[in-house]
Amino acid sequence: MKLLSRTVVGREAAHPIRVLQFGGGNFLRAFADYLIQTLNEETAFDGGVALVKPTARGDYASLRQQGGLFHVLTQGIQNGQPVREIKRVECIQQIIHPYQNWAAYMSSATLPEVRFVLSNTTEAGITFREEPMPTGAPAKEFPGKLTQWLFHRFQHFEGAEDKGLIFLPCELIEQNGQELKHCILKYARHWNLGEPFESWIVTHNIFCNTLVDRIVPGAPADAAEIWAETGWEDRELVTAEPYLLWAIEAAEQVKRELPFDQTRQNVVFTDDLDRFRTLKVRLLNGAHTAMVPIGLTNGVQTVREFVEHPQWGAWLTDLLQKEIAPTLPFGIQETKNYIVAILDRFRNPYIHHKLSDIALNSTSKFRVRLLPTAIAYHQKMNTLPEHIAQSLAALILLYKGDIAGLPRDSEETVNFFEACWALETPDFIVNKVLSNKGLWGEDIRFLSASVHQYLRSMQD
Repeated sequence: MKLLSRTVVGREAAHPIRVLQFGGGNFLRAFADYLIQTLNEETAFDGGVALVKPTARGDYASLRQQGGLFHVLTQGIQNGQPVREIKRVECIQQIIHPYQNWAAYMSSATLPEVRFVLSNTTEAGITFREEPMPTGAPAKEFPGKLTQWLFHRFQHFEGAEDKGLIFLPCELIEQNGQELKHCILKYARHWNLGEPFESWIVTHNIFCNTLVDRIVPGAPADAAEIWAETGWEDRELVTAEPYLLWAIEAAEQVKRELPFDQTRQNVVFTDDLDRFRTLKVRLLNGAHTAMVPIGLTNGVQTVREFVEHPQWGAWLTDLLQKEIAPTLPFGIQETKNYIVAILDRFRNPYIHHKLSDIALNSTSKFRVRLLPTAIAYHQKMNTLPEHIAQSLAALILLYKGDIAGLPRDSEETVNFFEACWALETPDFIVNKVLSNKGLWGEDIRFLSASVHQYLRSMQD
């Protein structure tokens, strides 16, 4: 079996470089590159990708050897039906390592067709570092490297209006586009790059806030079987669930330049990204956070096990439909459809999502994902959200530390719960935990009665 490569496959670089992409991990390849490949296949987009290594470590050696080619195996459940697809992605035309070839990185700034910048540099990637502007070498942080690239482009094209770019950051932070813009302007001022450059950034570049959603677990365990099916040894093969959402807060111009409306992909252009974020955080992320302590304290190990459990699966459905959904300011059908999609995703037999992997920093996740629902439910219904209260009780029990490797949280939080459990009585523990404004941002003892009841029953 031959190794997948452009030479052997006969797919020499054909698309002009229109996309500069920072990051080549599993997610961006199975999400953004998958979508660009779809645009190339189904529309007149005709866009190639220049993939930039954002960190010094590693070299994308395997992907480089394959000439940027790889397959995405999509499999799972969608609308209650099994889905399976293998797509070869061919849009990555160039792989650039700024730390090893600074000249190639700077040269890419002079490509006239480049129009889009994609990134996924983790939540910590969009940040400013006070440092002198390096000469002939990359800045430490991603926005710094990008500022260097943009300044070179600005100079090369003499500030041409039509050489501005559309930025589509995929980092999972609020207002990611505006945060990236803020960092770039901060670097520009810190490095004294001049008012004309700053004005060009503000006037002729578009920074879109985005929200991305797709579970990408990585390479499949049965990779050799997929190789046999495709006829190629693909060391960069990546799997993904069928569900995909890219919500982009942008003007009509961006929608015209990215013709996803000519495809069947779930890419949504909106002027209200908050509604998508609220749906995802409250329902999808809220469900994950709620099931973690319940599952782990009851011997359930994975998301799929939880959903398919005769007791806890029904519990989860009730949580979504009866406690979270009524607090959301969206249409009944929209919310219902989203819940159906979530449960399909959780049932995916090809994804083994361990609850212990989701358990990191559970207190802060509860505060963001479930507490707003609990407060809204209490105010609207004048009663307590029993499923959320039960999950919180299980969370308190989980932080007792009886399960190996858990809890996984800050030292301060772990020590606090350890001190609480030294009190021994559930009454005192619940009161101490729920009154801790440092954990929850406010006193949440309105939940005390139910949380105490559930915690006592869990200990009996």
